[in-house]
Amino acid sequence: MVDKQLRFKGMLFDRLVRKSSEEKFIESMRNSKKQVEKRFRGKDVEGLACSEAWVSRGDGSAIRVRIYKPLHQLKAVPGVLWIHGGGYAQGTPEISGDMYKQLIDTRDCVIIAPDYRLSIDAPYPAAIEDCYEVLVWMKNHAEELDIRDDQLIIGGESAGGGLTAALALIARDTGEVNIAFQMPLYPMIDDRRVTESARENNAYIWNSDTNRWAWKLYLGELFGENVPPYAAAGRATDYRNLPPAVTFVGDIEPFRDETIQYVENLRRAGVPVDFKICKGAYHGFDIINPKADISKTARDFLMKSFKYATEHYFARQER
Repeated sequence: MVDKQLRFKGMLFDRLVRKSSEEKFIESMRNSKKQVEKRFRGKDVEGLACSEAWVSRGDGSAIRVRIYKPLHQLKAVPGVLWIHGGGYAQGTPEISGDMYKQLIDTRDCVIIAPDYRLSIDAPYPAAIEDCYEVLVWMKNHAEELDIRDDQLIIGGESAGGGLTAALALIARDTGEVNIAFQMPLYPMIDDRRVTESARENNAYIWNSDTNRWAWKLYLGELFGENVPPYAAAGRATDYRNLPPAVTFVGDIEPFRDETIQYVENLRRAGVPVDFKICKGAYHGFDIINPKADISKTARDFLMKSFKYATEHYFARQER
């Protein structure tokens, strides 16, 4: 069932993430968090202007934020808040450097990437609170960031996609920030794990077991209880007035059906969505093997939708 170009790397990476128990999974998340930070923290992207800022939480602590821009002069371009993945438990903004480069090469923009609190350290609502804080900061500092405060985009992969979908709900409900476009890639959005693709899934990289353990870690005492949509956007019941979206998902991964449902819910609410299902693809395939044909096709699809959004949806706003 696995695309032949994805198979070898899928098996290789699967050995690194597949664990036999919840305790071993948590231990591996802690170890991975340390290793990823050691390897990637502060790493720049070649060909981009990279910098760092700190956003206050209001309690004396601050959120580290990475900023990526083209090397040439900018003026009033779209701003993209990109939220990294990692099952809510691991990762750092620097791991998505290839994505930042592709987005900026596709359309001049500024990438704002928050180093949000991870579930291994603080459960919900820590991560989404950090992301929202940075989104508001983005809007309020638009001029100095060289972005337009009416052309703000949010996106992310996996858990970052889940935070993207939740952030769209919060922004709509508070009315404090107007989001123009959302890109929640294969989003982790439904803690109930009751869809066909989420039950008894044994695919490479992310399966039913890792999915359950990660949700339990993220939700903490809320796990198995009445979880709010801001924690798991798949629980939302009102999808009206959400921003247009693009997403793709592999057809053998646990998040396939919840992604399909999210797309259908948006469309029923009259929200435009570009959507692609990638045959033979496991979770995070475009990151695990970016050179595979299916990965290139998925990323090309994403970039075309991103470019269309910035050229057409935004053009309507300017009339």
